[in-house]
Amino acid sequence: MAANTAIQPAELGFFVALAAAGSLSAAARDLGISTAAVSKRLGQMEARIGMPLVIRTTRRMSLTPEGEVLLEHARRILGELDDLEQLLTSAKSRPSGLLRVNATLGFGRMHVAPVISDYSRRYPEVDVQLQLSADPPPLTEDAFDVCVRFGEPPDARIVARKLAPNRRLLVASPGYLRKHGTPQVPADLPRHNCIGIRQGSDAYGVWRLTAIRGARPRTEAVHVRGNLTTNDGEIAVNWALEGHGIVLRAEWDVDRYLRSGRLVQVLPQYATPEANIYAVYQQRHQLSSRIRLFVEYLAEKFAAFGQ
Repeated sequence: MAANTAIQPAELGFFVALAAAGSLSAAARDLGISTAAVSKRLGQMEARIGMPLVIRTTRRMSLTPEGEVLLEHARRILGELDDLEQLLTSAKSRPSGLLRVNATLGFGRMHVAPVISDYSRRYPEVDVQLQLSADPPPLTEDAFDVCVRFGEPPDARIVARKLAPNRRLLVASPGYLRKHGTPQVPADLPRHNCIGIRQGSDAYGVWRLTAIRGARPRTEAVHVRGNLTTNDGEIAVNWALEGHGIVLRAEWDVDRYLRSGRLVQVLPQYATPEANIYAVYQQRHQLSSRIRLFVEYLAEKFAAFGQ
């Protein structure tokens, strides 16, 4: 009797495809079968398991709580089977399958996308999906295989590979500093126009600066304000280039302007909290060659970062 109620391995792929399609008719098109056949197969699954998995409506469908549990485990099991197959076959050196990558908007566009281009050329059998977002997705979600993010995640169950150091610097244009003066100590900052960036969970309007020199470094929390605010770091840097004020931005984003002289570092004798660059992925993905090789590729490309 137990065998009759067991979930069949082939049904896992069917259910994942059904959930991804969003409706019975869309799943039928994706699977190359009729809508009636999809409905029948789903009904057989539900009858054997003894509980409903899908709530059907005229145009859409949604999963029951039991269906959500099944979907979560089905994705994990299928992913582990794929990883195991790669590990045990020649696919170890020739990875294949889907690789889902998330990165922040500016850094992803400027630095992660070119790495993916090179990686795809080296491993053409891997399908890579890159999604850029202002904030990193919750670590509990399984929407991505690798997230490139700033700062080490607090969850010890997540693998975090440090890719490169990353300082955040206070910078302004020479024109702005000639007109408004150069801050000498953090207490001077509230008298300046400070360009605001609303991103992630950072405390907006508070810059934390620590004196680099001295036997007992002391961190100062400076409340700053300005007439320009954005959630896009590239826009904030452009405003600084145009002479609107001082901005706190990652070194990777302003280094080329510092070297050209279009921006000047402000208060270089003070350090801000580190925001090192990490590749983050679930522990269960350590077997996956496509994920492992991609993270190693990122580390190789970013090796000279911050030096």
